[in-house]
Amino acid sequence: MRIGGIDLGGTKIEARLFEGAGAETVKVHRVPTPTDSFDGLMSALIGQVDWLRAESGDPSLPVGVAIPGVIDPATGESFASNIPASGHSIPAALKAHFGEAIPVVNDCMAFAFSEAQGGAGDGHRVVMGLILGTGVGGGVSIDGAIPPRHAGLAVEVGHIGMSYRAIERHGLPMFRCGCGRLGCVENYISGTGFKNIAEWKTGTRHGAEALGTEPALDEVLDIWADIAGDVLDTIQLALDPDCIVIGGGLSNLPGVADRLTTSLEALRLGSARMPLITVAQHGDSSGARGAALMGLKA
Repeated sequence: MRIGGIDLGGTKIEARLFEGAGAETVKVHRVPTPTDSFDGLMSALIGQVDWLRAESGDPSLPVGVAIPGVIDPATGESFASNIPASGHSIPAALKAHFGEAIPVVNDCMAFAFSEAQGGAGDGHRVVMGLILGTGVGGGVSIDGAIPPRHAGLAVEVGHIGMSYRAIERHGLPMFRCGCGRLGCVENYISGTGFKNIAEWKTGTRHGAEALGTEPALDEVLDIWADIAGDVLDTIQLALDPDCIVIGGGLSNLPGVADRLTTSLEALRLGSARMPLITVAQHGDSSGARGAALMGLKA
């Protein structure tokens, strides 16, 4: 069995051909993401669908597409800051070209779905995917499916306000977010957030990749992990997942799952059972893989 998944990002459109019951990658094809127009974007995306079907030798290969931003469930229209798709419906454009519906899903939801299906969250009923990269993204899979949503939001953890108790505990400033608001979680626990804390604490804007070479960053890491525990506490109180899968660049921090487990244990409400906190099994391929698995179900 072969399936195809496409991860449409702000800089590249990555097509992955998967094979077998475990949906393992066999071939990858990347093209730059056009940023000048919706028509240019769709031309490149259609080309990636064509590549997958030609490469597989199957003109009816199941394909799914993962995209950033909000997809309105009622209209299919997108709202995204880093691709020229806002106000347009990618699902409608794909159907008009191919004469068939091709599933289009938020990339964070695709990540969670992938990790719930033969990934780090396999066997768990409620799997929360928490992507800690340049920003913060979230998705959820419940009983092996992506749940319906009213407005098409994923689990927009990055734009929840950082808890005051976390800010007060460390005397942190209120960082302004790219969305225009103050104190969004994204500005504290993402890769950018790590740099924000490093600059505030040390005067130098080092990222997590400098750990081990800059001793002053050890304290920054401790602060980061501690306040990330507050975010996990919010997730547990709101969603009560039995598994939280960490993805994105910060998932590569040494012992990150153990650190975050310790932070959440110190904050959890009463005797509430802890969720499993673990690192993504399928890494950078999880978005495309989740989209491909959605394509198979369509």
